[in-house]
Amino acid sequence: MKFLNKNKKLRYTLILILISIAVLLAAKHHEAYRLYKVITLFDEDTIAENFQNMSRFFPATTVKKGPKNFTFSRSSLTMPDSFSFKGENQNIQTYLDATYTTGFLVIANNEIVFENYYRGFHVDGLHISWSVNKSFVSALVGIAIKDGLIENIQDPIDKYVPELTNSGYAGVSIENILQMSSGVAFNEDYADFYSDINRMGRVIALGNSINEFAASLSSEVKAGTKHHYVSMDTQVLGMLLKSVTHTSPSKYLEEKIWSKIGARKDAKWLVDDLGMELAFGTLNITLRDYARFGMLYLNNGNWFGEQIVPKEWVQQSVHAKKPHLLPTSDSIGSKFGYGYQWWLPSNYQEDFLARGVYGQYIYV
Repeated sequence: MKFLNKNKKLRYTLILILISIAVLLAAKHHEAYRLYKVITLFDEDTIAENFQNMSRFFPATTVKKGPKNFTFSRSSLTMPDSFSFKGENQNIQTYLDATYTTGFLVIANNEIVFENYYRGFHVDGLHISWSVNKSFVSALVGIAIKDGLIENIQDPIDKYVPELTNSGYAGVSIENILQMSSGVAFNEDYADFYSDINRMGRVIALGNSINEFAASLSSEVKAGTKHHYVSMDTQVLGMLLKSVTHTSPSKYLEEKIWSKIGARKDAKWLVDDLGMELAFGTLNITLRDYARFGMLYLNNGNWFGEQIVPKEWVQQSVHAKKPHLLPTSDSIGSKFGYGYQWWLPSNYQEDFLARGVYGQYIYV
């Protein structure tokens, strides 16, 4: 009997070991698949599908819409067939085809002038924002200041986020981070497999902490002296929001903006395996909801009588406040100037834009 009992125990032990191995392999398989998706994310034959299905490949949290939907009416205005660029006439549809556009929407006077979808995209489809997301994070920082949760944007970030005390962000003001002038060393070249931005993608895919990655970066130049585009600047703003609001950036977005602007669909915000939002650029929302956010800023943060984002914050966000942020500056290395996570055209006439890699835009 004792021999039989020992055999049973041995079998049970072996079964538990095999189950544990199977679970471990399944987990590693999931990480391997995510790593594969990261490496092939921008491949020409799959990029459109990838950008429309990011919350299928990576963990995400839901940003719930409010009970009321703002409905766009159709404008009596019509789109022209062409536009002028560098002295030449360009056909709009030819341009949309040549740029592999998945959706194009034009709003004027709160009405739809033009709306069309391509390459499998549709009106209810969620499309990843990439760095358009940064402008959403900026709005939340402005609201947190209004709520009295951040005393002053001249405060150093590590006053609120102690995890950054021994990083390149130590002593860097919140304003310098908003203006992509943190001075932190970072290579944002998507074409370079070994760049920091691609290394960051592999960190996320393998289930590691995005915040720890941000805290591992070091300083390169004095903060506030040079515009250098660093996606981790926005991630530390996400860390700031989580610290001062005592909730997630997703929930803060839901409470302060998403539930109030008549959003068409719930949004999806990608998170790392520890549940932290990838604040630098992973909101997934519909094209019409991108337009709603643009309308909110067009109207200085006011949504049909309710001041959602402080007016002063909107106005500060869409102006270049220092010489190194102007589009003419050698520092910025771009035809665009920069505000608080918003871009400013070189022929600036009070227009501004949010933009993401591979061509996402909210142009206001």
